[in-house]
Amino acid sequence: MTLPLPTRLPQRTVGGTPVGAIGLGAMPLSVEGRPDEEAALGTLHAALDAGVTLLDTADSYHWHADEDGHNERLVARALAARPAADRAAVLVATKGGRGRPGDGSWTVDGRPEHLRQACEGSLRRLGVEAIDLYQLHKPDPRVPWAESVGALRELLEAGKIRAAGVSNVDEAQILTAREILGAGLVAVQNRFSPAVRTAEPELRLCERLGLAFLPWSPLGGLSRSVLDDPSDTAAVGTAFHRIAAERGVSPQQVGLAWLLALSPVVVPIPGARRPASIRDSAAAAGLTLDPAELAALSVPFA
Repeated sequence: MTLPLPTRLPQRTVGGTPVGAIGLGAMPLSVEGRPDEEAALGTLHAALDAGVTLLDTADSYHWHADEDGHNERLVARALAARPAADRAAVLVATKGGRGRPGDGSWTVDGRPEHLRQACEGSLRRLGVEAIDLYQLHKPDPRVPWAESVGALRELLEAGKIRAAGVSNVDEAQILTAREILGAGLVAVQNRFSPAVRTAEPELRLCERLGLAFLPWSPLGGLSRSVLDDPSDTAAVGTAFHRIAAERGVSPQQVGLAWLLALSPVVVPIPGARRPASIRDSAAAAGLTLDPAELAALSVPFA
């Protein structure tokens, strides 16, 4: 089978590495409600064909208790099928520090010994000598933050990872991580979307420090259509849907374009279960909103 030549998206950078302005959060391909493996691989290939070159995964992105690293293995399998030039252009970001016991819940483990072990597992599953971007998935309240981040420094010094990131963090934790990791810290991944904007202080700090800001769940608030009843003032995302209708694009594209307009350090990582979803998301990289539209979208949800 001959694969299509990848599209080239407008570029942004993560730690000096150019990536497409829209990434892919691969979690939906491995957790509850996931597609079968071939369909999941089809979505990953659709992302790569659309010019997505940042793939975000984690060792804890799986459903059942006995399948740690399910998502990492999917990513590795998809990349193994690509030409060498495609593979070389992709930045794979994974995470350690969380777990899934199989009952639908999530655990947190930020112990340095766990993070070292988790990194070794990710290296094996991804089939690489060094991980492009290794992120501490969430602060562990039982472990001093500096100790968890110190494990990332050890991994950097050992050459196991090329760059480090932190996720689900506040400003003080970012500053501490920067102090410990120096230039090795290149990214922060926090929840941020049209409906959830509480991480704007962290976004602005990333801007000042020159760190990439990777919003997870960036389409929050845009899944509900409000076009049939514009009088429904309780509906969220009305302005996004209105502008989408005027532009002839999806509300999700408008949401991602709004995020990109917030700062040049933003690289959204929307999830997808179907090829059509990631193709639509990738198209947002080419959508430029005008000042009036941005002003309308800047009003927080009620």
